[in-house]
Amino acid sequence: MSKTAAIPPLSADPSRWKALVFIALAQLMVVLDATIVNIALPSAQTDLGISDGNRQWVITAYALAFGGLLLFGGRIADKWGRKNAFVVGLIGFALASALGGAANGEAMMLGARALQGAFGALLAPAALSLLAVMFTDATERAKAFGIYGAIAGGGGAVGLILGGFLTEYLNWRWTFFVNIPFAIIAAVGAWLVIREPAGSRNRAPLDIPGVILSTLGLVALVYGFTRAESAGWSDGVTVTMFVASVALLAAFVFVESRVKSPLLPLRVLLERNRGGVYLSLGLAIIAMFGLFLFLTYYLQVVKGFSPVKTGFAFLPMIAGMIVGSTQIGARLMTRVAPRLLMGPGFLVAAAGMLMLTQMEVGSSYPALIMPAQLLLGLGMGTAFMPAMSLSTHGVNPADAGVASAMVNTSQQVGGAIGTALLNTIAASATTAYLRDHAAEAAAGGPAGRLVQAQAMVEGYASAIWWAVGILVAAAAVAVTLINTGRPNMGGPAAAGEGADAELKVPVIAH
Repeated sequence: MSKTAAIPPLSADPSRWKALVFIALAQLMVVLDATIVNIALPSAQTDLGISDGNRQWVITAYALAFGGLLLFGGRIADKWGRKNAFVVGLIGFALASALGGAANGEAMMLGARALQGAFGALLAPAALSLLAVMFTDATERAKAFGIYGAIAGGGGAVGLILGGFLTEYLNWRWTFFVNIPFAIIAAVGAWLVIREPAGSRNRAPLDIPGVILSTLGLVALVYGFTRAESAGWSDGVTVTMFVASVALLAAFVFVESRVKSPLLPLRVLLERNRGGVYLSLGLAIIAMFGLFLFLTYYLQVVKGFSPVKTGFAFLPMIAGMIVGSTQIGARLMTRVAPRLLMGPGFLVAAAGMLMLTQMEVGSSYPALIMPAQLLLGLGMGTAFMPAMSLSTHGVNPADAGVASAMVNTSQQVGGAIGTALLNTIAASATTAYLRDHAAEAAAGGPAGRLVQAQAMVEGYASAIWWAVGILVAAAAVAVTLINTGRPNMGGPAAAGEGADAELKVPVIAH
């Protein structure tokens, strides 16, 4: 009997819906942390005496560890077991959050943020790959990924609300401490209810050269974009980071094509449907980060909203994402091909973004900002759900963790690119506007302040135009590259470890 035939087929786990609750809770915690700290950063900087030059490292330390270690974390989950990786990731994230909340200086804070990123890199791919191997029915899988997609898309906006509340009414330290109950509940629940399917681990030896090259290459890439935001694109260190990143990642691809047990099997990356998901999702996240960034500044600086009010102002987008994921994406995913959800979804989001290019200093929130957010949320929610599901569809269970890590990697790199690229575009447009209106700006008083505000809004609108184009490009990538039909059964294939499952068990109708 062949090795493939010896492995029992994946059957539905009776505890899968209970497990989804704890997986979703953990995902919410990780996504919240991406934005909740932004709100608390000014207060934390003052209390801990962090210099203006170093404050970006509170964000960057997390991003570098998270983005750099994702592929490693995904493979550890495949090798060690996703349940084990999930629980250890949660416990580690809770301990790192406790350190951050108790920080008494800059070094302790930055160390805690790096630890959060490292354990997040273990936790995030384990969570997504658990869904991939536990939900094997197409209809149930669609519902599960609809919930997961809504959380992945809308959790950042929830973080703005929660961060505003905790910072304004308690203390910035609670933006860290709030993770601890989330993590404990999710870890205990996961340990009790998750039953990982047999035969889904990857027993191959760890690819150490691949780990080193991928980690260093991704760290260099993320840091290059992060530094470009503050130091400029022509800065020597920025250029060096980009060159090093290209060289390291090229070496990584070469090594992966030669070693017997690669960290990232190229079959995971090069299959056109999964490749289309990774690329289109990364592009969409570039645009999304632009929206969060500019809309937050617009509401707080230009419109004078408080942190809490700003957080609540993002509720329409959250509502749109929930409806798009659970009511549109999940209901249609088993009826139509994924590209017919992802392409139109990104275009609807682009239409919402297009409305925001008309933003002015005196724009009405109910008439412009709210409907634009609803469209953006609906489009992103509809597109995210099939994207999350398709990212692990047809993957050998032994590769589910690293395939899930690629989703998170595309999002993390997309976020770094979005922040740097769109911020640079906005800053250039603002500077150009002020140069053209130098006399009015120098006048001071209400007229001068109005010109300053108009310059900021001009910068935001210019960057958002780019975000519109990027979302249209994401739609084009999804429609062009993703050619699979609607799923006829769910879950990664129950193929032999280390094999490309799509060659053995067809889980998607082509």
